[in-house]
Amino acid sequence: LLLRWRRRSGLWRKVKEARQRQERSLVQMEMAMRRFREQHPSVNTISILSLPLPELCKKLQDGSLPPDHVFYAYVGKALQIATETNCITEYLQESETQLRKMKLAGKLGLLYGVPVSIKDSIDCQGHDSTLGFIKNLNKPAAEDSVVVQVLRRQGAIPFVKTNVPQSLISYDCKNLIFGQTFNPLLYTRSPGGSSGGEGALVGGGGSILGFGTDVGGSLRFPAAFCGICALKPTGNRLSKKGIISGVLGQKAVVAAVGPMAKDVESLALCMRALLCEDMFNLDSTVPPLPFNEEVFSSTQPLRIGYYETDFFTMPSPAMRRAVRETKQLLEDAGHTLVPFELTNVDYVIFNFCVRGMFADGGASFVKKFKGELEKSSMGLFFWLAKSPHWLKTLLSWIAKPFVPRFSHIVRSMRANTVDEVWSLHHEIQEFCHQFIAQWKKLNLDVMLCPMLGPALGIGYPGKLSVAVSYTMLYNTLDFPAGVVPVTMVTDEDEEELKSYKGYFRDWWDRTLAKAFHGSVGLPVAVQCVALPWQEELCLRFMKEVETL
Repeated sequence: LLLRWRRRSGLWRKVKEARQRQERSLVQMEMAMRRFREQHPSVNTISILSLPLPELCKKLQDGSLPPDHVFYAYVGKALQIATETNCITEYLQESETQLRKMKLAGKLGLLYGVPVSIKDSIDCQGHDSTLGFIKNLNKPAAEDSVVVQVLRRQGAIPFVKTNVPQSLISYDCKNLIFGQTFNPLLYTRSPGGSSGGEGALVGGGGSILGFGTDVGGSLRFPAAFCGICALKPTGNRLSKKGIISGVLGQKAVVAAVGPMAKDVESLALCMRALLCEDMFNLDSTVPPLPFNEEVFSSTQPLRIGYYETDFFTMPSPAMRRAVRETKQLLEDAGHTLVPFELTNVDYVIFNFCVRGMFADGGASFVKKFKGELEKSSMGLFFWLAKSPHWLKTLLSWIAKPFVPRFSHIVRSMRANTVDEVWSLHHEIQEFCHQFIAQWKKLNLDVMLCPMLGPALGIGYPGKLSVAVSYTMLYNTLDFPAGVVPVTMVTDEDEEELKSYKGYFRDWWDRTLAKAFHGSVGLPVAVQCVALPWQEELCLRFMKEVETL
């Protein structure tokens, strides 16, 4: 008992130190900003913060805006948003040194002088990548991840790291070390996750360009919940070297790293900057495909597939309306829209996603929490992963007639043999080929899909892990998928929500209806999807949707 008490108090001490470090970071930001204000009292930060990224870059390149004016404008705004939403875990003080050295830069990169924010799980030299785990505190990264190295070479200045949910396997944003991050649009709502700190900071205007990762919607949830844009590229289009994933070595559901910003043009500029020789040299496993300008700037009418529901998670009235209205406006703009028949999404979720992520019965997932203080954020999955095989079998059998979804999840979380994992990977490959065949048969360029929204109340994502169906499908398929906000929840949507029942009418469906409730005025997005390696086409489609 004494030993346990000592261990626990040791862990709490580490948490306390990390929180003090977080507070010190905000104080450092405030002091840096104050110093700058005293020296440059006439700088108009509001006009700097209102510039879109392409315009800001132009002014930085031609010298009409000094980098320090831009940097401190964003430090000030980021500090304000961090105070309101608790999105920043650490200020990267070396960014000030990088800023001073900028003046000596010979060749200006595409992102010269642009301050950028970085998700906690992306390595920055000398800083922790905690994933919300106490055991990862005080273990600074030995070097920058490849993405951060390329950003620096392009002249960008990484200046803060942002909050994540413990383990990253969640679309909320809370951990025991840094606490809960709030949605900048409405503090009672989740900012989404796992790149929730990024969503809150970019959504609140405290960062003009942020970087996160996505294994089930972790870029797309925060973007949709916070009313901004994001792109989840094909898994290997951008380097993942130096980026820590939620489940190491898991290959069934493909993770990706990608950008978040207020508009699509900013995402395109970011991809242009990252897809350069430096990236391909620093990580030769990334295919050397530079940004295809021709595809992005084409004005040819598109052939667009669409669906309003996946028949697994019933869309909220606002989600359905978002797809319908976007479809109509795209047709009015001269594009061709073709209904796409989605089938077997339940099988994909249970058999590919859950089973793929927890193919070892959840053993490695449970191991991650060993010696941590709190495990509650993962609720059901953690509890199931810990259960012995016989209990899972029994539960699955008992629950089948009453709660079929729960029964399927329990069954999908048993440990697999190597042979079974290989055949699962083969099955996913076959599914991918079938999906592409259906896509090609309809002769589609891109696809318009629903995106879960509006933002759920804080604490709800943890209870609603099944609602990842719209996003996780495209991690399983490894297709590029972006999110664009298109509308806001209306009083009519709210009224219609009263008759929301769901497809399974189980506890999850009832909880989701509650989670959507009371959201008038919150943004709702759609997903734009393209075939693997077609990021430029995906962005071009996103731009069409954005300008409607």
